[in-house]
Amino acid sequence: MFDIGVNLTSSQFAKDAAQVVERARAAGVTGMLITGTSVQESVAASLLARQQHAYCWSTAGVHPHHASSWNAEVAQQVRQLALQPEVVAIGECGLDFNRNFSTPAEQEAAFSGQLALAAELDMPVFLHCREAHARFAALLTPWLDKLPAAVVHCFTGTAEELAGCLALGLSIGITGWVCDERRGLELRALLPQIPVDRLLLETDAPYLLPRDLQPKPASRRNEPCFLPHIVRQVAAWRQEEPEWLGRKTDENARRLFRLV
Repeated sequence: MFDIGVNLTSSQFAKDAAQVVERARAAGVTGMLITGTSVQESVAASLLARQQHAYCWSTAGVHPHHASSWNAEVAQQVRQLALQPEVVAIGECGLDFNRNFSTPAEQEAAFSGQLALAAELDMPVFLHCREAHARFAALLTPWLDKLPAAVVHCFTGTAEELAGCLALGLSIGITGWVCDERRGLELRALLPQIPVDRLLLETDAPYLLPRDLQPKPASRRNEPCFLPHIVRQVAAWRQEEPEWLGRKTDENARRLFRLV
């Protein structure tokens, strides 16, 4: 099973990142993608991935929260990072109109710039979309025939938005959000609608600790070692066998990010 979304550069992992990776290995996680959300975090992610060669890989990009930093210099820095062998996708990039830490105009400029860069470099994109589906789809669609692959990381949208993403040919990243009885039930019901060859699984650690873990961890920090729990739960809700789904989603990740 492969965790496509680990924020291993988070300050929450500053003291024990290597142990976090080892716990994931011991739990049966067979690989992970470390998320880059800014130039600084993308550099750190690539270094961590290099230290865990052939087990960890990374993305390079600018998250919509940090879109105000996007300029020609940042674009060149992301381009140089993307040439490193451990960097296998551009992102995390997209739109987040929920918080607007950067203005919508800044977000759209950074998103479009990263889509152009991914097309130029023939790299997959690792996408973020929150409360921005229509504009997200409008900006993304013209690039899709120029991109090798795209995954919507940590999908939490509606049935209509899921149908829209699938119609565009996107893969769907599912987190422990679906394990939350307060806000994850709508998405949980949609899980069977995702074709298995488009499904990817992730923890988004250290965020989104599954609320139904038993026994409940002492810390609220999520870790990639909890990915097997997400696999088991998603498999149950899709009426599939957990080991098979873990292998299948691992294959999907390795194919999408061209790790094979």
